[in-house]
Amino acid sequence: MAPDRSIEDKVDGNGTKARMALISLQDVSFAYLKLDYVLRNVNLGFEAGEFTAIIGNNGSGKSTLMKLILGLLKPSQGRVMVDAMDTHRARVSDLAQKIGFIFQNPHDQLFSNSVAEEITFGLKNLGLPPDEIEARLEETLDYFDLQAVREVFPRFLARGDKQKVCIASIVAMRPRILLLDEPTTGQDHRDSRQILELARHLNQQGITILLVTHDLINVAQYARRVLVLNNGTLMRDGPTAEIMADFDLLESCHLTPPQVVRLSSRLQDLGFPIALGTDALVQAAQAWLAREEKVS
Repeated sequence: MAPDRSIEDKVDGNGTKARMALISLQDVSFAYLKLDYVLRNVNLGFEAGEFTAIIGNNGSGKSTLMKLILGLLKPSQGRVMVDAMDTHRARVSDLAQKIGFIFQNPHDQLFSNSVAEEITFGLKNLGLPPDEIEARLEETLDYFDLQAVREVFPRFLARGDKQKVCIASIVAMRPRILLLDEPTTGQDHRDSRQILELARHLNQQGITILLVTHDLINVAQYARRVLVLNNGTLMRDGPTAEIMADFDLLESCHLTPPQVVRLSSRLQDLGFPIALGTDALVQAAQAWLAREEKVS
């Protein structure tokens, strides 16, 4: 279930390979009806294989940024490049072959009469030959463990399984990028974990993941990089541990740091690192106890 890889490196003037950004935003601003700017002077690059979370309160610009990357909106100023395509000139249908988008509500994405039909719908739109469609269908059903429900009406499935079918139908088209918009909203803990573990596994297979969310617990456990937006401005861009430990920044953006991060921060004087999850905190505590036993 590996993604299509059309560009990852380019050769510079010295004949050596230089890493290219899979997605880049250069001095990007956007205003609806040329009135109030909802995104201002954003400069960003995403390399292939990243797992990045985009966080911010309502109205921070997350949805606008997402739509600019998808090509659904064109920047008022600046340029957005996706896999060497300028979104100003590229057709949305061409961009859709590079980027898969998962809606917050799976009901907005499920239209077919069976799980199998849902998966093959996008493949048929790509104009693939029937034997290739059948091969990808079987591969996808196996990969996502959906063979048992292949003939089930998708809307009859549990909410978590509906979201799983949505992801499967997109991944079958082999995008390089998967953009998830609040995918765990309305999900219980088990289903949320299933969706994010699936995203992590796809990322390990080479798919670039952009996760739009307000749930900092999930961000801490899954993302390796975090973008913080507030009132249309990119406030910070950095490694997850650094962002989660910047309590002043998060609180100024009306975001609440995870309790486990707060606790591990208070224990730093004892030699504890910033822990992004309960398991990491337990491991740090065990290491600290082992050191104390050696000293005593």
